[in-house]
Amino acid sequence: MKKLLTALLVAPAIALASGAAIHLDKAPDRQGDNAALQSGARTFVNYCLNCHGASYVRYNTLTRLGLTEQQIKDNLMFAADKVGEQMRVAARPAEQKTWFGATPPDLSLVARSRASEDGSGADWLYTYLRSFYVDEKRPTGWNNTVYENVGMPHVLWQLQGIQVLNADHHLELETPGSMAPAEYDKTVADLVGFMVWAAEPEAGFRKQLGFGVLAFLIVLFGFAYKMKKNYWKDIK
Repeated sequence: MKKLLTALLVAPAIALASGAAIHLDKAPDRQGDNAALQSGARTFVNYCLNCHGASYVRYNTLTRLGLTEQQIKDNLMFAADKVGEQMRVAARPAEQKTWFGATPPDLSLVARSRASEDGSGADWLYTYLRSFYVDEKRPTGWNNTVYENVGMPHVLWQLQGIQVLNADHHLELETPGSMAPAEYDKTVADLVGFMVWAAEPEAGFRKQLGFGVLAFLIVLFGFAYKMKKNYWKDIK
């Protein structure tokens, strides 16, 4: 019994220690760059939305990125009919579980849920999507240095190319993809930027409102201080 309790107490520490060994690259900040976020949205609906939904986001929310509803309908809506619908996959969860063995998770909040002591959720996603390599032992033929024994295949492999794990356990590009490494990194950064935005579309407005409130309080403090000095000027 004591050994069991010890194992239960030590296991989280071991997990944290093993997680701390993973190096996460810093994800470029795309918030506020509508062109980059639009690019990320395009990559998301073309490569991610086939299996993963973002059901907390409605298509018409993308108008906040500078798109018109007609542009959204023409370029980003492949699994919905109305622009007010949620960004869901066409396949039913039960069907996905039969096909894949498990239902692919919704990605609405993944950029927030993956945050850790080692970096932000954006850093984790940015590193993860650039860290797939060929592994014949895995059912999908792919593995990942950030998420060992990952169940997801490398859906962006045609863009990035084929990576292998060399003798030093470092990733090495064996077969180039349709994009140069720098271009692929930019595409992933845009995609991650979109997922960060999708996790909290109101973040930009909230920050602007916060700065506005602080500015108001500073001005109010100035008036209050002057009024206080004027009120107490004759009292010694």
